[in-house]
Amino acid sequence: MQEVQSQSMDGVTMRVHRFVEKRPVARGIPTQDPMVMHYITEQTDIHQVEIELAGSAALIEPGALQYMHGKLQAEVIRHENKGFLARAVSSAGTGESAYATKYTGNGKIWCEPSRRHFILAVMSSDADALLLDDKAFYACSSGISLTSHRHTSVTGVLSGNGFMQPKISGRGVFAVESPVPVEEIEQIELSNGEELVVDGDFMLMYSAGLSVEIGPLVRGVRNAMRSGEGLVYKLRGNGNVWLTPTAKVS
Repeated sequence: MQEVQSQSMDGVTMRVHRFVEKRPVARGIPTQDPMVMHYITEQTDIHQVEIELAGSAALIEPGALQYMHGKLQAEVIRHENKGFLARAVSSAGTGESAYATKYTGNGKIWCEPSRRHFILAVMSSDADALLLDDKAFYACSSGISLTSHRHTSVTGVLSGNGFMQPKISGRGVFAVESPVPVEEIEQIELSNGEELVVDGDFMLMYSAGLSVEIGPLVRGVRNAMRSGEGLVYKLRGNGNVWLTPTAKVS
């Protein structure tokens, strides 16, 4: 087991550990027997998130716990102070659970190992608020809140990603799930007058202060069909966008 990432703030330390698993993979190399396939082994990364609390608290997605030890208390809380129907609508729109498990006290929490990748980061104020891809949220310190952001553009309702997205804001450390390793994530910084157009399937998260329009790449139904791109995100303003260009590469 190797520690590959670590972030700390306000009594909460999050770490990502990496394991290497050997598994057989068919390469399609024929043998003399047509019913027998030649097998080789390749390395597969498995990651596990560890959260250490020092008189503090953290929120974790439901079902993520593997084990914990220390003087810790757990309780189920809801992310937003809404009625049942509103929470259900938000949860369906963003892909995130309306609830989280809150751990408080002193000790360590180990989450379930996963073949997915994780990104750890900190935010110092609401100015660092981010909008996340559906189901990207994994854990955060209690100083950060997870809410639902509703896109107001009419075309946003038609987007494959839905017209609502998870939003995190506040102060603390957080973890998000990524379909690709950290080194494959591309960060693009936008300033006044610049625009970024991107397929939403490749966008992991972006600054909440950016102006966003969701719609077709080109005007006109025929042109939109000919472009083959469908709906895209058009972002402007000052902020950052984190992309996963290799997310669909097999």
